[in-house]
Amino acid sequence: MRLAIYQVDAFTNQRFRGNAAAVVPLANWLDDALMLQIAQENNLSETAFLLELAPGHYHIRWFSPLTEIDFCGHATLASAYVIFMLQPELAEIRFSTGAVGDLTVTKNADWLQMSFPKRLAKPVAEIPTALLQGLGAAPLQVLRSDQAWFAIYADAATVAALTPDMQQLKQLGPWDVVVTAPGTGFIPEPPAAQANPDAEQQYDFISRYFWPANGGDEDPVTGSIHAGLTPYWAEQLGKNQLLAYQASTRGGVLRVEISGDRVLVSGQAVLYLKGEIEVGY
Repeated sequence: MRLAIYQVDAFTNQRFRGNAAAVVPLANWLDDALMLQIAQENNLSETAFLLELAPGHYHIRWFSPLTEIDFCGHATLASAYVIFMLQPELAEIRFSTGAVGDLTVTKNADWLQMSFPKRLAKPVAEIPTALLQGLGAAPLQVLRSDQAWFAIYADAATVAALTPDMQQLKQLGPWDVVVTAPGTGFIPEPPAAQANPDAEQQYDFISRYFWPANGGDEDPVTGSIHAGLTPYWAEQLGKNQLLAYQASTRGGVLRVEISGDRVLVSGQAVLYLKGEIEVGY
């Protein structure tokens, strides 16, 4: 059996930046074990599988090389990019998911805007030793959402310089770890700045995301975690529209906004590969 496959770099407008995701449209669901094998073979942070339910309406599932994921932003962005490319007459796409309800994606020139549910991070009574030892630098504050531990730092330079102990952070599963700080004074390396159409502006906040228990050491750009980062920083900074940067080696730019009980996360994307995969025996 042959299946179409696309590989898209998300949250960037340049190839080899942002976060790469594979997108596999399906006529029928495959066995879960086979979808995981495809994700493992792709060896990307996520592979999205799509099943069309009606014009412009898809069921989406996301797999890392280790497991099925409840919620993935960059592979949703990549999937929307592929669908809009194949069906340019569409102005909006609806994705149905198993864990986070329906997600919509709309076109805004060459930016795609995704509507996510807020996923607030809350203070915790006890901070795991593995988190503190794994990060190496003590955060100002620790919160937790349904998705991840949030470690809040005072400055972007500390976040950018962290070299976590992944074996310690792996003990925190099923939760991942996001580290974040105000973006004041943060300047990405020149390749990232060139890929950023907002490079002249100041980032409101930066982040990095570690998920050794669920996918890999560091995720290049994590759209889903901005459903929690955005309300946190919107409250801290007193503004509802923010510019965010994920400070991984590849780097990625996100425009984020609070809209009622939703978080709007916008990004760009670029196609890297399209082809066919052979599955089955």
